[in-house]
Amino acid sequence: MTTVLVTGATGFIGRRLVPALVDAGHTVRAMTRRPDDYAGVGDPVGGDVDDPASLAAALDGVGVAIYLVHALDDPDFELKDARAARNFSRAAAHAGVRQIVYLGGLGAEDDDALSAHLRSRREVEGLLGADGVPVTTLRAAIVVGHGGISWEITRQLVKNLPAMVVPRWAHTRSQPIGIDDVVRYLAGVVDRDEALGRVFEIGGPEQLTYLEMMQVASEVSGGKRLPIITVPVLTPRLSSYWLALVTDVDATTGRNLIDSMSTEVIVTDTSIRDLVPGEPLTYEECVRRALDERRTSAEDRG
Repeated sequence: MTTVLVTGATGFIGRRLVPALVDAGHTVRAMTRRPDDYAGVGDPVGGDVDDPASLAAALDGVGVAIYLVHALDDPDFELKDARAARNFSRAAAHAGVRQIVYLGGLGAEDDDALSAHLRSRREVEGLLGADGVPVTTLRAAIVVGHGGISWEITRQLVKNLPAMVVPRWAHTRSQPIGIDDVVRYLAGVVDRDEALGRVFEIGGPEQLTYLEMMQVASEVSGGKRLPIITVPVLTPRLSSYWLALVTDVDATTGRNLIDSMSTEVIVTDTSIRDLVPGEPLTYEECVRRALDERRTSAEDRG
């Protein structure tokens, strides 16, 4: 077992991954900009990827660093994410880190039409390894789970609208994956020699269009199919404003995500299953778990 640093430890994925790593026997440092406020398991440590000087202490003695940072809510997220990745790469190399694990985005290698969001994810992959630390990248499409932005868009749309008008990108295929499987795969590649310097694609068992995902979510949450009409023209900018009106997702984040929805993101390489065996959950089961967790969280709050 090794000492693992998790960046973004309080985020959607990080707050679930830290306990899984602790349960696996690792010594885990949960990196956050406000360590005094951290209430989870693991050892809180201060650090900010935008502040290179703060990373040395956080990474000191770390064997594996898991990088879960991105800035979709910033209009200049590409520049910001690239700068942060360069900072982390240099600091990790200087600290003698053996492996960086990164959660990126699916999309064909030779696809010149990748959205800014997916291009940025791909750029960060390269930048994290620029100073010589081997990077293990897991590429995923939509991650389904309570608190995830992409899932929240789907949940709130089918909850708040009696019917829906959607653009053509709603017919684009994706391969959604549940948060439980993402955590299982991330934990499963930690400190594994076979994973060093490799890219793995991760996804659930089904390839679904966004339209099909919304219909499944509507049936599971409300017991009925949602009337949906496809229109030929609805630009990403208009779509993002529409999302901001009917969900609590801000327009900048919504637009950056919508830009990616015209790109088909499906798994073409299943080699991750050789390294981390196990059958991933179906989309319907992921939806049920996300809704159950939301209900439980609401009950716990009172």
